[in-house]
Amino acid sequence: MKRAKKTLAFLLAACMVGSSLAACQSPDDSALTKSASSSAPSENAPKEPVTITIWHETDAAVAKALQSELDKLAPDIVVKVERKEKLGDALKLVGNDPSSAPDMYFYAHDKLGTFAQMGILSPVTNYISKDDMKELLPMTVNAATFKDEIYQLPVYFETQMFMYNKKLMKEPPKTTDDLLKYMKDNTKGGTYGFVEQHSTPYFASAWMHAYGASIINDKAEPGLNSQQMIDSIIYHKQFVPYMPSDGEYNTVTTLFKEGKAHATIGGPWLVPEAKAAKIDLGIAAMPIVNATGKPLTPYSGVQGVCVLKTAKSKKDAVTAVLKQLLKTDIGISLAKTANCAPANSKCYDNADVSGNEMIQAMKTTAEAVVPMPNIPEMDVMWTVTESMLANINKNNANIKTECDKAQKDALDKIEAMK
Repeated sequence: MKRAKKTLAFLLAACMVGSSLAACQSPDDSALTKSASSSAPSENAPKEPVTITIWHETDAAVAKALQSELDKLAPDIVVKVERKEKLGDALKLVGNDPSSAPDMYFYAHDKLGTFAQMGILSPVTNYISKDDMKELLPMTVNAATFKDEIYQLPVYFETQMFMYNKKLMKEPPKTTDDLLKYMKDNTKGGTYGFVEQHSTPYFASAWMHAYGASIINDKAEPGLNSQQMIDSIIYHKQFVPYMPSDGEYNTVTTLFKEGKAHATIGGPWLVPEAKAAKIDLGIAAMPIVNATGKPLTPYSGVQGVCVLKTAKSKKDAVTAVLKQLLKTDIGISLAKTANCAPANSKCYDNADVSGNEMIQAMKTTAEAVVPMPNIPEMDVMWTVTESMLANINKNNANIKTECDKAQKDALDKIEAMK
C-alpha cells in the first residue's frame, strides 16, 4: 500500500513540473516558434521575376513591337526594351566596365566582329540550337556569323530595291543595257531617267558584286584593284554622266519624290517618303548586268538581338527571350507596322506579309544579296572606297591608278589596326 502511495505521489509531482514548465513559456517564445514556422520556404511561394534589359537604337515602331512581343513572357520574365543613344559607342565601353552592360542588345549585324573580338558577346548557340534557327533565311544566318560562331538572332533584314514612278516609267528595264538606253532617252530638261548614289560604296557595291568583285572578303583582304572591280567601275561609269554629279542622298531622293527622276535604287526607308509625296510607286527586280548575266547585287543589313556574356547567370530567361523572337509573331507584327522583311521564312505564309509588294521584293532580292561584311576591318573600307569612287566618278581620275592607290591605302590602314 505504501509503495502504491509513493508511485502516485511521484506521478502527481511530475505532472506539476510539466504544467509549471508550460506556464513559464513567455508569449514572445510562442511568437518566435510561430514565426520560424511561417518563414520556412514554401514550394507554392511565387518566384521573383527575372529582369532582362535589351538596349536598342532603332525606330520607335520597331522597339514598340519588340516590347509588346516580349511582354508575353511576363510575369516570370520582365523584359525592358530600352533606347540607348550612340549604342555602338556604349557597347564599346562595356569591355572596360562589364557592370554597365545590358543583358542583350538589338542592332545591325555589321558590328558583330568588333564586339565579338572585344570578348563581350556570347554565341546565341549557347542558349538555342542551330536546329531552332532552321526556319531563318540562310542569308540572315550567314550575316549573323563571325568566325564560325552565330552571334546574332536575326529578326528582320533590309536591302536596296529598284523603285520607279509608274506615271513616268511604264515598264522597268530588264537589263542594265536597257537601263542605260532609257537614261539616254529620258534625261533632259532637269528630269532624269534614273538616279542613284553612284559614288557611295553601299550603293555602288551592287554593281561590283554583279561582276564578282568585293570591297573586302571574309579574310579581311581588300579587293579594290582586282580586275573584276576595275571592270565593274568601267562599266558603271557609263551611267554617271546621266545622273546628278554629286550623287548625294538628299539630291537623289528629292528628285525622285518630286517626280523629276523616273527611277532610283533605294532602301525601304524611301518607300513611305515616296508614298507621302504621292508617287505612284512601283518596285521591280534588279536589272541584269548584260556582261555577267547577274542582277545588280546590293548589300543587305540584318537587324537582330545579341547576348552579352554578363547575362550568363540568367540563362533560362535569355533562352526564353530568344525562343520568343524565333516565333513568327514578331516578324509578322514588324511587317505590318514597319514594313520590315522578316528573317523567319515562315512569316511569308501570312497573307499580310506575302501581299506586301516591298517586302516580297526584298525577299526575292535576298536570294542574291551580299550581307555587309561584319569584320572590324570593314570600318576603314567605307572611307577608302568612297574616296576612290569620288575621284573616278566626280573628278574623272584614271580608274586603274585610283584603284591601285585605294588598295594600298586600305592595306596600310588595316595593318595599322593590328
